[in-house]
Amino acid sequence: MAPYDRARADGVRTTVRAVVLSGGLTHDFPATTACLVELLAERRLAAEVHTDVDAALRALPGAALLVVNALRWTMTGPGTPDRYRRLAGAEGASPSPGARAALAAHLAAGGGVLGMHTAAICFDDWPEWGRTLGGSWVWGRSHHPPLGPAVTVRPTPAAHELVAGIGPFTVVDEVYGDLERVPGLVPLLTARQPGGPDAEHPLLWAREHGGGRVVYDALGHHPASYEVPEHREIVRRAIRWTTTG
Repeated sequence: MAPYDRARADGVRTTVRAVVLSGGLTHDFPATTACLVELLAERRLAAEVHTDVDAALRALPGAALLVVNALRWTMTGPGTPDRYRRLAGAEGASPSPGARAALAAHLAAGGGVLGMHTAAICFDDWPEWGRTLGGSWVWGRSHHPPLGPAVTVRPTPAAHELVAGIGPFTVVDEVYGDLERVPGLVPLLTARQPGGPDAEHPLLWAREHGGGRVVYDALGHHPASYEVPEHREIVRRAIRWTTTG
């Protein structure tokens, strides 16, 4: 499907763009990003995929949506395991001041943000990223069990178009637990960790921040997660919701 061309008041037509930040350790980001690019195309959004943090954020002017499907952080913050600290010189990342300002400008212009899975671990030295996303990983406190077996994901009673009409579904994915969340956050999906206590961990929420709409979806570890019809539909709706309104 061709990218959507939007007519401006002066008659000039512009392609509606989505900037996608992809890449990092321990995940098949090329494969999951391909899933997201396909879903963006369904919404007639032209995806621009970047693996460089600053390049992605500096590409935001004029884009409708920023999608973060990446695992990029300093690898030197408090509690970071030694196995990552040893890689910080080659793999660590911290957005420049100009890149951080570009995100603020994107939101102020009404741009959307969709954070997938490891987006909550990204940019640990940038508090505004956690405030934007609504939650962040805290090394030494946040956790997830190994991938599998399938877990049951349950919509909460909260009324929101992202989950309207969707019932419980099963998915093989990582269930993140004990993220640091901003006050007043309303979960839309929850699940229990396999083999853990009966606590329900929030896996999806939608909010407004800085002038734009933001969705965080903690699922999406591997392509199989995007093949589950209910989850795929939720991601479709998240793309729509963050790029309208």
